[in-house]
Amino acid sequence: MLARGSTIGILGGGQLGRMMAMSAAQLGYHTIGYAPEGDNVSGPVNDDFVTAAWDDGEALASFAARCDVVTWEFENVPVDTARAIPADKIFPGPLALETAQDRLTEKRFIEGLGGRPAAYAKVDSSLDLVAAVDRLGAPGILKTRRDGYDGKGQWRIGSSRDADALRFPDVPCVYEGFVEFDAEFSVILVRGQDGEIRFWDSTRNVHEGGILAASHFPAGNSVSEQVAPARELARKVADALKYVGVLTLEFFATHEGPIFNEMAPRVHNSGHWTIEGAATSQFENHIRAVAGLPLGDTRTTASAVEMRNIIGSEIDGAHALLKDNAAHLHDYGKAEASEGRKMGHVTRLFLDTRG
Repeated sequence: MLARGSTIGILGGGQLGRMMAMSAAQLGYHTIGYAPEGDNVSGPVNDDFVTAAWDDGEALASFAARCDVVTWEFENVPVDTARAIPADKIFPGPLALETAQDRLTEKRFIEGLGGRPAAYAKVDSSLDLVAAVDRLGAPGILKTRRDGYDGKGQWRIGSSRDADALRFPDVPCVYEGFVEFDAEFSVILVRGQDGEIRFWDSTRNVHEGGILAASHFPAGNSVSEQVAPARELARKVADALKYVGVLTLEFFATHEGPIFNEMAPRVHNSGHWTIEGAATSQFENHIRAVAGLPLGDTRTTASAVEMRNIIGSEIDGAHALLKDNAAHLHDYGKAEASEGRKMGHVTRLFLDTRG
């Protein structure tokens, strides 16, 4: 158990690290962030911040020496960077990054645990893509195996003609067949160092342009009926990885049961509602887990919750949202409100006052 006043290192400088650092301070810990130069919005809320390249061995060694434990805030931290931290200091372990950073590896891993991803094919060339479309049909989505997020590195393939016309990216890809689904939902869990696992309620997630727009609880019958088998798979994933911290799996709710979409080895956008809407937020429980503290209660404390992302220039009018007594605003402090960029979020809680 990490003593109060200890230091937690956070690899990455984005909004997830910012919210982690706030929770760490609440629990009596110091934080040091580490990321390459950029708009590192977690910097102002950390006790210190190291700006250095991911492969700067000297800077990483110095950073690790100053930290009692280290975690990360996004899944594209290079695996070699994570492996440069002493194995007994980093939570979750680098295997989680290695698994999640390659979509093909991730899908095969899920299948090995009995899960069911969308039908897929390994695609390394234009000829592979044409063959994949012939076998799996269209529409479908071509995705880069690495580095894509929020709709980036993805191309919708509506027909074999689209496959022929696409200028194929010069990177390994995977083609996913189309999934007919009723809703998208997340399973978010926290696993402690002792192997204890707790789940938050699942939300129905709405995406616009490949970006999460909103998360809603209750999620509706189409989701609630499929949460149990989805949680069973998520538990298997966490145990197989000997995971410590918050882990997220995204699913499609279909008439055949839950179809796995992707895994995020970190706190997740669809769990932001837990800051106000759960007894213990995903951020606090992540810090509790990596610090070896007892896990907090994950029950939902409102009868209904909506979390909505604030995208791009929407942030300019965000303070007006506070006219709604149910609204809780989170501004991430980002300098540039570019199109499609997540600038903050607003959570609305609806309490059942009938009792």
